[in-house]
Amino acid sequence: MPTSRQLTYASSGVDLESKDSFTEGLSSLMRKTFGPRVIDNPGGFAGLFRLDFNKNLFSRNYKDPVLVACADGVGTKLKLAMAMRKYDTLGIDLVAMNVNDMLVQGAEPLFFLDYIAIAKVDKPVLMELMKGIVEGCRQSGAALLGGETAEMPGLYQPGEFDLAGFAVGVVDLDRAIRPERAQVGDVVLGLASSGIHSNGYTLVRKVVDEAGLDLDRVYPELTAESKPRRGGKAKAKGKGSAPTLGEVLLTPTRIYVPSITKLLSNYKVKKVVGGMAHITGSGMGGNLCRALHKKVNAVIDTRSWPVPPVFSFLQKHGNIPDAEMRRVFNMGIGYCVIVRPAFAESVAEQLRKSGEKVYAIGRIEKGSGEVVEV
Repeated sequence: MPTSRQLTYASSGVDLESKDSFTEGLSSLMRKTFGPRVIDNPGGFAGLFRLDFNKNLFSRNYKDPVLVACADGVGTKLKLAMAMRKYDTLGIDLVAMNVNDMLVQGAEPLFFLDYIAIAKVDKPVLMELMKGIVEGCRQSGAALLGGETAEMPGLYQPGEFDLAGFAVGVVDLDRAIRPERAQVGDVVLGLASSGIHSNGYTLVRKVVDEAGLDLDRVYPELTAESKPRRGGKAKAKGKGSAPTLGEVLLTPTRIYVPSITKLLSNYKVKKVVGGMAHITGSGMGGNLCRALHKKVNAVIDTRSWPVPPVFSFLQKHGNIPDAEMRRVFNMGIGYCVIVRPAFAESVAEQLRKSGEKVYAIGRIEKGSGEVVEV
């Protein structure tokens, strides 16, 4: 039997006017990420980006350009942000998870697109998410070329949303980094993470719930000195107001693009980098192996870098075994670079000058394509 009242899209839960008003106001934010490769396309259904560019206009050209593409999300870290109603850094996480992945191939990020699915358009929340995405694009040098905001009542509960990102980059085929480049004797450099990054948050939330932890509380253990690496000294605690547990857990994923692209640009002829890995879900063991061929192993000294206090805090409160911690979390190393031994110290120093904390964490030995943590 037909309903007695007139139905509209708005009465079913989707407010087109509110959504259109939000998306129309994004132009000025997006333009902050534009470079001369972006072609204006007002009102277009897709973004335009110049690939075969004029040598006189651009500082970089490619002899045999290969496109590199990837897609990723932020995972259940979103649930913590929703619980705290703090959304400003999630966009950085979203961009980081994509551009750090393509960076492993030696690619320069070109452009980024986002997808936000939400129960109901909430402009303040969406603007905070977009500001983070713009900041992530700014850090990585990627143009925010477009995106989609989908209002989906019924699929998402009020206050809930999901994020996905899509990135496209480019690399010269001859410069693309592949597993067969790793050689016996190469040094593995580890670049410090900014914290948990964007993996393992289902376990993080389980620890918070079962241990009865308070996201709004300051825990002294989280501001303690990091466990020193072997032969080194721990750094003193920084000054300023201490962050809450929730703020520590929402620390955005570090974007390694500026440091690594600058490093690679310094070696246009010599191939001193034998491989790279973005340390995400499955930890060091599940990611560094992807940079190896079947005749070598990476032997990693797990005592060679300081483990940030957030990891020991979670391990203690969740009673998590050591092996599980290493399997799930990055444990303080967010990115690895395999380099020829004669260049290891120089590469490490260049990365430090770019703002990275760098540690020599292992070596490449004969093997079968595995990561051996000792």
